[in-house]
Amino acid sequence: FAVATFESMQFWGIDYKILLIVAQVIGYTLSKFLGIKIVSEAGTKSRGWSILLLIGLAELALLGFAVTPAPFNISFLFFNGLPLGMVWGLVFSYLEGRRVTEVLGAGLSISFIFSSGFVKTIGAIVMYEWGFSAFWMPFITGFLFALPLLLFVWMLERIPPPSVLDEQLRTKRIPMSGKERWSLLNTFTPGLFLLIIVYALLTAFRDFRDNFAAEIWQAVGYGDSPEIFTATEIPISLVILVIMSLVFLIKDNAQALIINHLIIFVGILLVGGSTMAFQQNILAPTTWMILVGLGLYMGYVPFNSIFFDRFIAAFRYVSNVGFLIYLADAFGYLGSVGIMFYKNFGNAQMSWLNFFVSASYVMTIVGAVFILLSMYYFSQKLKTWDKEEAVVVASD
Repeated sequence: FAVATFESMQFWGIDYKILLIVAQVIGYTLSKFLGIKIVSEAGTKSRGWSILLLIGLAELALLGFAVTPAPFNISFLFFNGLPLGMVWGLVFSYLEGRRVTEVLGAGLSISFIFSSGFVKTIGAIVMYEWGFSAFWMPFITGFLFALPLLLFVWMLERIPPPSVLDEQLRTKRIPMSGKERWSLLNTFTPGLFLLIIVYALLTAFRDFRDNFAAEIWQAVGYGDSPEIFTATEIPISLVILVIMSLVFLIKDNAQALIINHLIIFVGILLVGGSTMAFQQNILAPTTWMILVGLGLYMGYVPFNSIFFDRFIAAFRYVSNVGFLIYLADAFGYLGSVGIMFYKNFGNAQMSWLNFFVSASYVMTIVGAVFILLSMYYFSQKLKTWDKEEAVVVASD
């Protein structure tokens, strides 16, 4: 629905589109907090049916959004986000803990980069070429992907579990109880705190870029080009696929964990550097949006796939990625809600473009510092952890 601008629509003094986004993100945020428990405790049974049920409920909410008049239909965006937030963790649970998780995770991760633009292009076609309203467009667009969804969930169910060698090299993955989750948190509190701050910044920035892409493109002169949403995301998807897949070549898990920190750090710097070049008229708008997107996803994608997978493997901590991803996601989307409220109530007069530029600098400065601190913490922790592990082995 973000491809629609809903111009001149306001309720209670707030832009209608902001209300829609906030409603969906609040639902999504609550879903992430629920996912900390539900996804981390989920086993391998009924994952496919669970994915279909969650997405089906989200699609029904879009139908409710279409048939209910505004502003009463705002609540349906909340119910759309509520089930969707748990889908990612269930899908990634098929892929984690394998020698080839980087390659699989890279392929999975580019789906939300490419689809972010592709689905907007489809949505724009549904509105402008097929003649559906902005209210029916989200439901129609989602319905178009129903059959591919069934096919690919069926294919996911055919993926074999991790092999014995996978478990030896990447550590066994198991459902986690509440006690086990607290134990992991207490063991790595400082590092996880730093990572969550970085991820919250990346998530809020990514959500803003995603939700207000139409307004940003209008501001730089591309408001009448539906294909621009897909055209700019294709090169980003391909580069991210290559970068994430190359990490697969690093066999040492501890080294890979540090390399992932560096990838995130470089990505964050790219966001700020490209924005500065754009403001100085060195970069064209399309080049700037591609580079900002590339830098953003260099930071964002590792958190959603390979970063925590290597974290578990590096420390040989028997657990699962779902817990760590959803812990970070919960606070990440909480930050996204905060940004929406801050923009509307603290900087309502600032244009979407100027706010996006300012946000890129804040994210760059704070994110770069915190990811370096995290890298230092975990590099030191790995040194002491090796000693602790050696003592355990010796005593055995």
